[in-house]
Amino acid sequence: MSEKPVADATADATAPKRQRKGPISFLSGSLTSFGFGWLALQLAQRILGYYAEHPPHYEVRFAQSIAVFMKTLIVGMSFLATFTFAFVGLGLFFTFLRSLMPGWSEAEQTP
Repeated sequence: MSEKPVADATADATAPKRQRKGPISFLSGSLTSFGFGWLALQLAQRILGYYAEHPPHYEVRFAQSIAVFMKTLIVGMSFLATFTFAFVGLGLFFTFLRSLMPGWSEAEQTP
């Protein structure tokens, strides 16, 4: 049987510690996500307006069904992107607020 090398205990002590993210990082991430959410909302509204002005109309029932399916898929995905970015931004903003509270760094270091 082959023996596994034993990890040196001093290697962990001399390794540089990873820097934790700070409040500014959380705030900038939150603002970026809210910005993308706002852009996604603008895009979703334009897509919705386009389909309101140009509804799909085909003579063949199967083609009409596919067109309505695609319209629903595209509009749904655009609003899904909007709410995803908004919720990520909201979560990062709450993390930013939590990082400003006293005792946050001690709570992050506990296993």
